[in-house]
Amino acid sequence: MSKMFFSAVVLGFLSVSVSYGLPLPKSGMSLQSLPDSFGENFDFEGIVGLSNCSGALIRLENSKEGDPALVLTNGHCLEFGFPEPGEFVYGKPSTRSFQLFDSNKKVVGRLKATQVVYSTMTKTDMTIYKLRETYAEIKSQYNVNPLLLSSLHPDVADPIEVISGYWRRGYNCSIETFVSQLKEAGWVSEDSVRYSRPGCEVIGGTSGSPIIHAVNRSVIGVNNTGNEDGQECSMNNPCEIDKDGNISAQKGYSYGQQTYWVYTCLNQYNELDINVAGCLLPH
Repeated sequence: MSKMFFSAVVLGFLSVSVSYGLPLPKSGMSLQSLPDSFGENFDFEGIVGLSNCSGALIRLENSKEGDPALVLTNGHCLEFGFPEPGEFVYGKPSTRSFQLFDSNKKVVGRLKATQVVYSTMTKTDMTIYKLRETYAEIKSQYNVNPLLLSSLHPDVADPIEVISGYWRRGYNCSIETFVSQLKEAGWVSEDSVRYSRPGCEVIGGTSGSPIIHAVNRSVIGVNNTGNEDGQECSMNNPCEIDKDGNISAQKGYSYGQQTYWVYTCLNQYNELDINVAGCLLPH
C-alpha cells in the first residue's frame, strides 16, 4: 500500500516528493532494471502520470463533452496524506497536476485538478479528481480520449492490462480471483482483485494504475498493492481474509481494488454524491 520512501527517480517530472504508495521504486531501480514482464507495447491513450503514482483520465457512462474531466488514482496517492481507516475525503480543493499521454506514449500536455471529488483507503483504495479542463477541451487540444469507467463488477478470468504512467510501462495478465477482505496494516479493502501470475507482479510506482479490460478497454479497477516479503497483514504485505475469517498471505501476490461502486453514488447531475441513497462508498 503506502511507502514513505524518497525517490531519486524523476522520469520527466520536475521533482519527486515523498512518495506514497504500493511499492515505490527501491534504491537503484531504473528503467534498465525493470522486469521483462513490465512491457512497453501498450496503448497509452488516457493514461496519466503523477509525481509519485500512476493514474488515468476517466469518464462516466453518462458524462458529457462539456463536463469537467476526471482522473482516477489511489487513495494512498492523495497529496494530503493517507486517509485514515474509516476516513474519506470529499469535495476538497486541489491543484494536483498530471502528465497526459497519447496512444503512442508521448506526453502531450499537463492537466490540473481543481478538486478531490472523493478519496478513501477503506473498502477500496481510490481518489477521483475533478479537472479544470473539460473532455471537449482535452480532445480539442491534445486529441486524447478518456477511458470509460465500467459500472459492472468484473469477472474471474477477465483479461486485463495494468498500465503505469509513472514508469511508462504495463502488464498483461488476468483476474485470478476476488478476495473477501484484504488487510494491510490498519486498512481493509473488500472484494479485492488478485492478479494471475506470471504477468502482473506489480512494482513500485504502479500505484493508481488503471486495471483495464483488455478486450473493451474499460477501466474495471485500480491497482494498489502487493505482498513483498510474505508477512501477514503488515504495511506492504497485505493478507487475505476469507469469509470464514481464515488469514493467508503469499509473497508476490498483487492486487487491485473495485471502482464500480462509484455508480451507486451518482446524483441526478451524474456527479459523485455520497448523500445519494444506496451509495456503497464509505461515507
